[in-house]
Amino acid sequence: MTMLSKPNSGSNLTLPHQWRFIPLIEASGATQMAIDRWLFQQHIAGNAPPTLRFYTWNPVAISLGYHQYQYPEFWQQLKWQGEAIELVRRPTGGRAVLHQGDLTYMVVVSGLSGTRSQTYQQICSFLIAGWRSLGINLHYGQAGRGYIKQASCFSSATSADLVTESDYKFIGSAQYRQGNAILQHGAIALSPNRELYRQVFDKLPTGFSPDRQWDLRQIIATLKTAARDCFNIELITQPLSAFERETAENSSLIPIADE
Repeated sequence: MTMLSKPNSGSNLTLPHQWRFIPLIEASGATQMAIDRWLFQQHIAGNAPPTLRFYTWNPVAISLGYHQYQYPEFWQQLKWQGEAIELVRRPTGGRAVLHQGDLTYMVVVSGLSGTRSQTYQQICSFLIAGWRSLGINLHYGQAGRGYIKQASCFSSATSADLVTESDYKFIGSAQYRQGNAILQHGAIALSPNRELYRQVFDKLPTGFSPDRQWDLRQIIATLKTAARDCFNIELITQPLSAFERETAENSSLIPIADE
């Protein structure tokens, strides 16, 4: 792999100008989480630049927050369209997310200053700008720590989450930090199936949006442009190689939740 630029270290808080952009990947939840963790580890080791990527989940999956060990037992037997729903654990915190009809973004970066809330806002700025240009205005949620009593991440919106003008939680984000490095990823709830969502979580979230057809290529292109402008960076497109994917899967697989 060609290294684009070396991540910052120590007290240097100036972001590198060149970031890697990895085109859309569709894969299982275990594979996606392994890739996220491996990219983060490579960045910490100084072997990879800040990175932005988008991905989708196939098969449908439920991801649990790293510390979420209580969840309904029936989730382990759920199926969607005849295929078992995967249960996987994220390296980040938060509550469970149903990954069906969503698009996930991931940012790995170091060199951001401020509190955890401030770093969320620095990273989420490109999401707000991008979706504004697509006609959707987003603002931060206001829920407190009570969210930990909920099974679903999308049952409440904290200051790390983005909601629409109708109070629909559109983007739920979570972070994992090590030193000065941050892994932040989040689900963009484009068009989750109502029946499946109700089957998993028993009720629909506030302001649940109507079914709508989305153009993923347009969304990704718009958010990519917004990231370039908001972070004042150059995004170098570099697909994940077969070797990188195999290495990530072999070295960083997140265990299935019931293991």
